[in-house]
Amino acid sequence: MNPLRRASRKKPPTERLVTLVGRPGCHLCADARAVVSAVCGEVGARWEEKDIEQDAELYRRYWEQIPVVLVDGEQHDFWRVDERRLRRALGA
Repeated sequence: MNPLRRASRKKPPTERLVTLVGRPGCHLCADARAVVSAVCGEVGARWEEKDIEQDAELYRRYWEQIPVVLVDGEQHDFWRVDERRLRRALGA
């Protein structure tokens, strides 16, 4: 396993960053937003949302997978976000 990946998993949830990549009007993105917001609020992790239509690189990489959730910049989930799996990824 990559030592950097192992080190990032040992960070406490308050030092983690979850990024939700989606687009306006996407019902799956709204569902993902609710899960990400709830889990991050519960464990104290920071989160942000990025509009795939405003970023050419995100569009190229993830268009067919939105919504996409990244944890510390690494792809974690797409389409449907599992609350328990996200909690585990954040170390909670």
